[in-house]
This record gives sequence, structure tokens and C-alpha cells, in this order.
Amino acid sequence: MDQQTAHRRRWGGLAVLIICLLVIVADNTILNVALKTLSDPQRGVGASQSQLAWAINAYTLVFAGLLFTFGVLGDRWGRRRLLVAGLVVFGTASALTAYSQSPEQLIAARAAMGFGASMVMPQTLSVITNVFPPEERARAIGLWAGAVGLAMAIGPSAGGLLLENFWWGSIFLVNVPFVILGLSLMFVLIPESRNENAGRPDVLGVLLSIPGLVLIVYGIITAGERASLTDWDVYGSLLLGVGVLVLFVFHESRTTDPSLDVRFFRDPRFSVSVATVMVLFFSMAGIIFFLSFYWQSVREFPPFVAGLLVLPAALGQMIFAPLSPTLVRYVGPRALALAGVATVCCSFAFYTQIRVDTPLYLIIAFFFLQTSAMAVVLTPATNAIMSSVPPAKAGAASAVQNTARQIATAMGVAVLGAVISFRYRAGIEPTLDSVTERAPDVDPAQVRAAGESIEATMVLAQQLGGAGEALVAPAKEAFVSGLHAAALVSLCFGLLGLAVVWKWMPREPPTHEPNDRTAGTS
Repeated sequence: MDQQTAHRRRWGGLAVLIICLLVIVADNTILNVALKTLSDPQRGVGASQSQLAWAINAYTLVFAGLLFTFGVLGDRWGRRRLLVAGLVVFGTASALTAYSQSPEQLIAARAAMGFGASMVMPQTLSVITNVFPPEERARAIGLWAGAVGLAMAIGPSAGGLLLENFWWGSIFLVNVPFVILGLSLMFVLIPESRNENAGRPDVLGVLLSIPGLVLIVYGIITAGERASLTDWDVYGSLLLGVGVLVLFVFHESRTTDPSLDVRFFRDPRFSVSVATVMVLFFSMAGIIFFLSFYWQSVREFPPFVAGLLVLPAALGQMIFAPLSPTLVRYVGPRALALAGVATVCCSFAFYTQIRVDTPLYLIIAFFFLQTSAMAVVLTPATNAIMSSVPPAKAGAASAVQNTARQIATAMGVAVLGAVISFRYRAGIEPTLDSVTERAPDVDPAQVRAAGESIEATMVLAQQLGGAGEALVAPAKEAFVSGLHAAALVSLCFGLLGLAVVWKWMPREPPTHEPNDRTAGTS
């Protein structure tokens, strides 16, 4: 495809990239509404709490660990080629996940889905950077970011609808037709592009990045799962991962053809934007993840209704992400980012006051404000990251942004999950002790396990029948107390992000220098 044809078809190409993004993001959010179903031996695969966690974490671990690698390889081997390969892997793994017969098969297939997704995600942003001229790029990135909001809406609501009408595997099998649609349009609307002057391959840099990222993400996930940093494999993974990444940075600063030019971080547009993305996703990830349990376990809504309650928040992203570039032109990136992060902090402050019977319209309104504010911050931040590097290095920059987001998301779920777990166990233990006294024939190990989460407590309450009714209200109150503590931690990190933006984010939007587009397109 020649350059003129690629330019003429750029908006159609963006639609294809959005289809790719929708499939990946929607699938990740679909799983949240299916957790209770998957734990049921009759309706699901009988997965334990730990196995359910790893059904989520296996995807995140592989996805985050390989994002940087495939971003770099896309620059070198061809971005469309990696998109096609990633969609094929993702679609095949989705079908295998749908027909898993055991928790172990489910976890392995989810890991394969993460492998395919890691090939696709960094290419979407780098293709936008190479196809769209600078004056249109912010708008295209805004639509790209808005697609994330659309995927947030599609995932839980579609997942709930499918679960109420079909078997659990349908939430994964639904990916296949969208993958086929994306592949059928790919060769018509997406031009092949690569860095024609890539130099020698940085094999050592790529090989160092993979174990470094995997070890850090593994340590974060395991720490959250066990609510502890004291286990040797947890702190060992974290320390070893940090050590490997220090070696990676040292190598990249000295090699003549680095995969990641560390000089990018000297530009405040790049470094501050990456830091802002990490802080926001850390503080948001755990809250959004555990609100799904609030809807289903505390308010006792069915999966479909819980999915529908995400729609207003997703609508906020869909509306404000495309509008964000226009707002930047009027007020500047720093003022807009300050207003956005401050609004996010207000939402976290509200979550510290949420109750079992808080009116739905209040929660929905603040959820809408939170995601709308994040949209107006993340779109200019993403544009700043992509605009501060040469188009030939777009894949590496996109991978840095997506890797930072995934690590921050994993950290948010792990750290805030540990906070909720600590507070929940402390709140529910007195009630569990009283149940043991009233029903001495109950297995003490089962009672201890019931203190791990609100879902485990509710399972015990059902098994105890009438005697278990005394567990329900305290379990809900204990979970809400944990949610308050997690929201307070999120608020602290949100305020940290506010300080970073205030101190270091440039006041003016990025100035785009003319780019030789033929250097990145073939």
C-alpha cells in the first residue's frame, strides 16, 4: 500500500485498530462478571479463589511481560505483521479458553490470550502515530482512548447477558467473530510500517526486559494474593526483577542501537506523562475491580445488572476522550491535567464514605466523573508520549506506555486487594468466631478460609443454612470497610499524581515537528 493510499484510508484503518482494541479490552473486563460462575462446579469449572485469581493474573503476567518486546519487534519486523499474528493467536486462544475442562486448562489458555494481546496492543498506537499527520494525531488518539471506554461498557454488560442465556464459555468464544472481522479488513485498510533504519537488533536488551518485567509483575500479583511481602519468593521476585531492569537500563544507555532510548525520559512530556499514567491506573484499577464485587456480593445484583452499572462510567470515557484534544487547545495540558486529577481525587474521597445502602445514583455519578476526568488526562498524556519520540520508534514508546499502565494496574489490584483483605479479615473474624461457637461441628479450616473474601464468607453462609444468616450483614460491612481503606490509599496516590502534574508537566501542548513519513512506512 503506497503512502497516498494509506493516508486516504487512515480513518478506516483507525476503525480496524479500534476493533482490535475492543476485543482485547472487553475480554479482560468480561471475566470479572464471570468469576462466581467459574467457581461453580456445575455451571463452571469449579475453580478455587486462588485459581480464579490466576485465571486473571496469567493473562496480566504474560501481557505485561511481553508488551515491550513486541512493541520493539513491531518497529523492526512490521507493525501490521505483528497485528495479524497477534489476532490469530488471540482468537485461537479464546476458542481454547471457551472449551476449557479444568481450572488448569483455563489458566493456560488465558496465558495464551495474553501472549496474543501483547502482540496487538502496542501496534495500535504505533500505527496511529505513523499513519496520521501531527495535526490529526491527538484526535485519533482521543478516539483510540474512547474505544477503551466503549470496551469497558461492552465487556461487563455483554458478559452478563451471555452468562444469563448461554454457558460460560460464550464470553470467550464471542471474541472469534470479531477477530475474523479485524483480520479481513486488516490488509485493505492498515498499511505495513516499520523502522527502515533500525540498526542492529538489540537482542540483549529485549532478553533483559522480559524476565525483569515478568518477575516484577509476578511479585506484585503474588504479594496481593497472599497479602504479604514477607515470603521469600515475593520479595525475591521483586528484588531480582528490579535488578534485571537496572541492568536493562544500564545496557540501553550504552548500546549504539537501543530498543528503548533512555534519553526519552529526559523530555518532561514523556517522563511526566508516563508517571501520570502509572499513578492514575494504580489508584483506579483496584477500585474499579473491587466495585464489581460490591455490586454482586454486597448489593446482590445479577451479573447482567452489574455489567449495566458500568455503562455510565464507560460513557464518560467515550464522550470526553475524543473531546480532550480540543480542551487542551483551550486551557493547556497542565491546567486540564490538574483539573482532571483533582476530580479523580474527589471521586476517591467519595468512595471512602460509600455504604451498603448508598443510593445508586450517587455511586454512578461519581464513577462517571472519575472515568470522564481520567479520559481528559490520559488522552493528552498518551499524545505527549507518542509525540515526544520519532515515528520510527513509535512501537517502543507505545510499549512503554502500555507496559507502565499494565504494571500499575497489576500493582493497584494487588496492593489495594491486600488492603481490602487485611481490613476484611479483621472485620469478619469476630463474627466467624461466634459462628464456630454456635456450630462446633463446622470444620475450622473451612471457617478460616471463609475469612479470605466476602465471596468465601457467603459460600459458608449458604452451607450453614439458617445459622449462616448471621454472617451476611457483617460480611458486607467488613467488605465496605476494606473498600474505604483502599479508596483512601487511592486518594493518597491521586494526590501524588496531582503534585507531579503541578510540578513538572509542561504548560503548553507539544509542538509537532515535520516528520518524514516514508521513513516509517513501506
